[in-house]
Amino acid sequence: MEPTGFNGRIFREGGRLYTLSAAPGIRVYGERTPRTGGMEYREWDASRSKLAAYIANGGERVPIGIGSRVLYLGASSGTTASHVSDIASEGRVWCVESAPRMFRELVENCRSRPNMIPLLADATKPATYAFAVDGADVVYEDVAQKNQVDILADNMGAFGAKYGMVAVKARSEDVAESPRAVFARAEARLRERGLRITDARSLEPWEGSHEMIVVEGR
Repeated sequence: MEPTGFNGRIFREGGRLYTLSAAPGIRVYGERTPRTGGMEYREWDASRSKLAAYIANGGERVPIGIGSRVLYLGASSGTTASHVSDIASEGRVWCVESAPRMFRELVENCRSRPNMIPLLADATKPATYAFAVDGADVVYEDVAQKNQVDILADNMGAFGAKYGMVAVKARSEDVAESPRAVFARAEARLRERGLRITDARSLEPWEGSHEMIVVEGR
């Protein structure tokens, strides 16, 4: 395994991405779990994870460390969130999901990972889950609805996060407008909200009409 330079928890081998497993012996979505040097690694499929797609496309900024407190908005069943749990193995990952069916799967996937906390809540209403989140270092968002960047900025402000990552889905913002125009408007809005963009790149071919934007509070 070759370290990628991202906080010592993300690796490459043969063109594939892996995270160092924080829950050895547990698979989340049938991923390969090779062992080497007495350690277990989990294959991170870029076709099933926008964060992995960002890294696979040369993404330069993943502001999540081993002790990070991460607020994950739109966690779904916990596929990517489980890899974030591997990266922030000594931190916390609060997983916000609003769909009850996905939340049931998320709860099951959190059982073997004490640093993952599932929250059934609406990411547009941070006040409703503020009781459970004692401050975040990073907000990661994958919520397919309008005003995605404002949801990110609102949550960063509510929980004092310095860093943010948002996977902007162009079709969720405007089905008629070109993705490039949607992304430009999203970036402009983040700057209006007082955030500095440190990286922005397409997620194609892994995810069509998506851009990952990484920001830092001023």
